[in-house]
Amino acid sequence: MVHSLAADPSSARWLRMTDQLDALVVGGGPAGMTAALYLARFRRRVVLADAGDPRAAWIPASHNIPFFEQGIPGPEILGRQRAHLDRYQVPVVGEVLALATEGRGFRASLKDGRELTARHVLLATGARDVEPDLPDLPDAVRRGLVRYCPICDGFESRGQCIAVIGHGARGAGEALFIARSYSHDVTLLTLGAPMALEEDLAARLHRHGVRIETRPVIGLDVQGERIAAVRLDGAELRFEVLYSALGLHYRTELAAALGAEREANGALRVDAGMQTSVPGLYAAGDIVAGLDQIVVGMGHAAIAATRIHNACAIPTEDEG
Repeated sequence: MVHSLAADPSSARWLRMTDQLDALVVGGGPAGMTAALYLARFRRRVVLADAGDPRAAWIPASHNIPFFEQGIPGPEILGRQRAHLDRYQVPVVGEVLALATEGRGFRASLKDGRELTARHVLLATGARDVEPDLPDLPDAVRRGLVRYCPICDGFESRGQCIAVIGHGARGAGEALFIARSYSHDVTLLTLGAPMALEEDLAARLHRHGVRIETRPVIGLDVQGERIAAVRLDGAELRFEVLYSALGLHYRTELAAALGAEREANGALRVDAGMQTSVPGLYAAGDIVAGLDQIVVGMGHAAIAATRIHNACAIPTEDEG
């Protein structure tokens, strides 16, 4: 029996599980849903695969997305996008466990046991923030107790006492960014990790008044939805805002299995049209190296979806 996924509202054609898709979009965050929207409006046969764990869901409020002058929480962004996508009856399936090349396209194995084939795949699987190892407080970033995006909400923290959890050049870089942009009261907490910095970087930290605290955190004072103080060996430091700058784990496993090239930091390498080194495999959003911002990911998605649409107009060898 053939199971229909959805109707094409523009032509009343039915998309079936046995049909080859023009594109499979993997990832249900802002980038993935933007790509699916563009492809639907291009009247392409597209399916969105959503594992249900987008990084955007962690955002308490983003204040630099145009048109939302009061800020907008991540879950509301996702809900609005899904409602918009539903207007075009884009089929949504669950998690993709594996991708394989097949002829001039791809075969995707879903968690529910089904399979889909597509001429093109767009990966928008994003990244996960490395969580700080805080005593008795796992998932501090997910719970919103520690923030991870000063570009999104640093303006609202201007002038406050801010701590950055991190070490090495990455942690120092984020502490400098916050000190230059928003606050003159910034402390870098290394959670016990030693800090060996190049002389120039150390000098810039000193010039901007960034304090470095290398003692491990042994206790926390949690007040409401924030960490108000951290207890060290023999000291207690109080902060109004904490940011984590421990890096990202890029969700590139599906692409890596196909041999897609990655940057030194683990993100996928793409060309100007957002295509990876694997022909027909595209990427958008946080999985790509660059500025990890919702509006940037949406831009990636628009470029990739348009490139896919144009590529669909080129017949394959099988089509003659």
